[in-house]
Amino acid sequence: MLISASLLLGREVVAVSELSGGDLSKVFRLHLSDGTTAIAKQAPLVAVEARMLTAMRDAGVPVPAVMAQDGDVLVMEDIAAVGRAARSWVELAEMLDILHSTLGPHYGWPDDYAFGDVEISNRPGRDWCSFWADQRLRCHLPFVDFSLGRRIEALCDRLGELLPARPAPALLHGDLWSGNILFDNGGIAALIDPACCFGDHEVDLAMLGLFDRPPAAFFDACGPAQGWEQRQPVYQLWPLLVHLRLFGGAYAQQAGACLGALGF
Repeated sequence: MLISASLLLGREVVAVSELSGGDLSKVFRLHLSDGTTAIAKQAPLVAVEARMLTAMRDAGVPVPAVMAQDGDVLVMEDIAAVGRAARSWVELAEMLDILHSTLGPHYGWPDDYAFGDVEISNRPGRDWCSFWADQRLRCHLPFVDFSLGRRIEALCDRLGELLPARPAPALLHGDLWSGNILFDNGGIAALIDPACCFGDHEVDLAMLGLFDRPPAAFFDACGPAQGWEQRQPVYQLWPLLVHLRLFGGAYAQQAGACLGALGF
């Protein structure tokens, strides 16, 4: 890491400290010879992440600047962050409004991605329902038990009754939860660790609502379409299935509860 990062940056890396919290990749703080620091991430698909960060930055959303990338190493700006308690939900809603106003040519993303060993196919679908069914739900059927799989398949067959066929293909963060939001001085310093694609903007809201408890004012500010509460379990099922494959445990029950809330 010392040699490769030094070559990438053109500055000597004098020390490296590994950071906690990298469940699916290795993350390090690089201490450089000029007294500054940078963050290095080591994972197979960091080149894809670099392009996602660049797309979000181009959209006007604060993210760590990409300093260098080669092979499985991505070096980024080290952004100061203090705690997670002082959350500004209104600021986050405004930030997501900016992000989601960037529209893509279709649903999906130019690159496939992955969470650890769980592949994320981003191949475009003919419409939003087919994309969500095929690339976010049916893809997990070989990896879940028969009973849960039948319920997922039944949901996929009726997604057209639950989701809009052609919502605006908004630029999504794709893995939005409080752990991927850096706070500083009571505000939001940056969004990190994206898993971008173009799709229904309610996907980001559902992900945030799965692991956090945003106030009603946040959702009001984000302006989801009527009936968004009923659609949230459809979108929350995907991260639950990913977590089930990665970590097992209670995520099977949570995925089942999502399906139950939808009547499946």
